[in-house]
Amino acid sequence: MTLVAAAAAAPAWTAHDTRLILCAAAAVALVVLLVVRAGLHAFPALMAGSLLMGLAAGEAPNAVAASFESGVGGVLGNVGVVLALGTMLGRLLADSGGADRIAEVLVSRSGRRLAPWTMALIAMIIGIPLFFEIGVVLLIPVIFTVARRLEAAGPDPGGHDTYLLVGLPALAGLSVLHGLVPPHPGPLIAIAAVRASLGTTLLYGLIVAVPTVLISGPLFALLASRWAVARPPQRLVEQVTRETRVENPPGFGVTLFTILLPVALMLVRTVADLRLGATDPTRRWCDFVGEPIVALLIAVLVALHTFGTARGVDRRRLGTLLGDSLAPAASILLIIGSGGGFKQVLIDSGIGGALATAARHTSLSLLLLAWLVAVLIRLATGSATVATVTAAGIIAPVVAASPSANRALVALAIGTGSLFLSHVNDAGFWLINQYFGMTVRDTFTTWSAMETLISVVGLVCVLGLGTVV
Repeated sequence: MTLVAAAAAAPAWTAHDTRLILCAAAAVALVVLLVVRAGLHAFPALMAGSLLMGLAAGEAPNAVAASFESGVGGVLGNVGVVLALGTMLGRLLADSGGADRIAEVLVSRSGRRLAPWTMALIAMIIGIPLFFEIGVVLLIPVIFTVARRLEAAGPDPGGHDTYLLVGLPALAGLSVLHGLVPPHPGPLIAIAAVRASLGTTLLYGLIVAVPTVLISGPLFALLASRWAVARPPQRLVEQVTRETRVENPPGFGVTLFTILLPVALMLVRTVADLRLGATDPTRRWCDFVGEPIVALLIAVLVALHTFGTARGVDRRRLGTLLGDSLAPAASILLIIGSGGGFKQVLIDSGIGGALATAARHTSLSLLLLAWLVAVLIRLATGSATVATVTAAGIIAPVVAASPSANRALVALAIGTGSLFLSHVNDAGFWLINQYFGMTVRDTFTTWSAMETLISVVGLVCVLGLGTVV
């Protein structure tokens, strides 16, 4: 759909609107300077940018603080619980040996030719409950182990760098799920902001994710592994590829069932909403168990048995494990919360409305506009999550003024835009750079190029889906 018709009915543009948008642009620039130049953590940087933006826009000082607090609470009230439960599930998966079991079974049934495709599949399975950075840390031992086994079998006949050949598909699987598929925090934030259907967005997200991963992962890796070289630190490779046997690991089927359980419950909710009446008691229960926080809680409780007590792990040990798993999530939670505060100040100060007016005067389709806004914020801040939170807040008023908009596709367009061109202001860029021992140039031509390809291919898939649904 285009916004031409909406532009005709849009309020006239005023000097005040121009001032508000300049305030928003200055606030984003300030956040970038504080993070990139001053080296400040994203949480206080976003908080400072939000408060100064609200004051510059003319909002009362006490109202600015209240807006920020409201935005933080609104985001963390749901997403914070999802992230905490997902982190717990991921830790249980890793410590039980379940992740290794999935990798072992799938890799043992594929040779060198199928290895890139297998690694993409492994990442998409393991990455369901994991935040991106956590997923990278968990998958690095699998990637390095597979690469060493392939190298030991002989040189690659196609001249590919083995570490990149198997590593890039795994990174693509993690990145796509992180940006497009609930219960990851980014997609949930976009879904809530534009008031999209969770089940529909999940279904569309999976439809978009599969071709996006295949093109941007295994197919791209076949090319990129020829023009770049990875030289992971030898001590790191030796450390993470040591044969560490977990006593009595869970079976492949049990592991797969546990990891896919939350997604299955959310899909059950979607089916119930489509097939059953609003007052049907079965639908109400399906809606309950398909709620992301409930679905993940059920999965964690099941995992405590399948990954814990069924293997003879002491309950006290499991409690300690769950507590320890939350520490790495603290920084992520604060960044997500401050992004929510930034979004709320945008809305309450009137900047969101001004941006909506500007959007309605453009001729861009709503999906392209949502993607472009997320791309610009991603390039400026380096954070996919911040890009999603902020872009969703900016686009939400436009969606509200467009009754015919496909809200699920808008949420996915924001998600694809948030993955565009990871570069030097993104922690993920340096994480990949250091783990794979690449030069900055090679990191750009592999990791950054792959993220850009993911964003563009994802957008094309979203636009294509928009023509048939």
